[in-house]
Amino acid sequence: MTITTKRAYNFNAGPSALPLEVLQKAQAELVDFKGTGMSVMELSHRSAAFEEVHNEAIARLRKLYEIPENYEVLFLQGGASLQFSMIPMNFLKEGKKASYIQTGAWSEKAFKEVALFGTPVLAASSKENNYKNIPALSDIQIDQESAYVHLTSNNTIFGTQWKTFPNTGNIPLIADMSSDILSKKVDVSNFAMIYAGAQKNLGPSGVTVVIIRKDLLESANSNIPTMLKYTTHSKNNSLYNTPPTFGIYMLGEVLKWMEEQGGIEVIEQRNEEKAKYIYDAIDNSNGFYFGHATKESRSLMNITFRVADEELEKKFLAEAKEAGFVGLNGHRSVGGCRASAYNAVPVETCLALSEFMVKFQQDNQ
Repeated sequence: MTITTKRAYNFNAGPSALPLEVLQKAQAELVDFKGTGMSVMELSHRSAAFEEVHNEAIARLRKLYEIPENYEVLFLQGGASLQFSMIPMNFLKEGKKASYIQTGAWSEKAFKEVALFGTPVLAASSKENNYKNIPALSDIQIDQESAYVHLTSNNTIFGTQWKTFPNTGNIPLIADMSSDILSKKVDVSNFAMIYAGAQKNLGPSGVTVVIIRKDLLESANSNIPTMLKYTTHSKNNSLYNTPPTFGIYMLGEVLKWMEEQGGIEVIEQRNEEKAKYIYDAIDNSNGFYFGHATKESRSLMNITFRVADEELEKKFLAEAKEAGFVGLNGHRSVGGCRASAYNAVPVETCLALSEFMVKFQQDNQ
């Protein structure tokens, strides 16, 4: 008997949509993982069965993202938010500064943490424009005494995304890519470190991916707590303590799904197609809908917009919810609407939203 499960139009900003095929495989293997008689959640993290899961996930990530050999891949816990502290603890040397480019709420939080460990410097910010845009490369002023430069590649709350990254020369560039990692091709070698929470494009919440250049690792401070040293985790293949085993298993399956889709090139094309459906509904509405981000800074992952009339906006969100669209409310700090179209969100879901937006406009003008 075939059981058909009704799936929501899931636009949640995170935790977010997972590929149906991955969920179905996890369901099939949940009680007995590859003949072990145990769930993957019951396996010892020191067992050969889990070691294979762990190392395969690392290998798939290396292949998909074309990660050079002089980089380590770590699976950590604590979310991207813990990285806000770990980065200055490990890399902000005495007498040095840390340059931050502020493009949204998460980069603000990262900037705030640095003051606990040293001197933060604001290299650029679009806060005065309510984070409607990514700063122009020509406006970025990097203090040459900086130990590193930090940016957030995609801004979930405001719906902006970097299209071209700054060249920071000999100063290491560190990027929080939590909400757009593996959504498009990126030259990893342009960064000294990339980190991302898994819960948007890579799997369920609970795993934080860190891709870090070995020479940066070697220069890290040593007088910090053991669990907060990147070298602790690199020397132990991220198995110093018990890792989030089920999360890593799911991450590996999502990466396998991406391979089966055709890799990052296909995923990127699909993401452009998905975003275009929704942006076209906004742009062709003659002001009925209007976006938060400037066109040149628009995110493919988080599409933020408003309905011109506040009461109509409430009606739009209520009717969208009734029609099966989930997670369209904007972040509580900015309001409005937000459609998060991460990798696992199907094209059909974005097309359905676009069609709903057009019909809602027709019915309410």
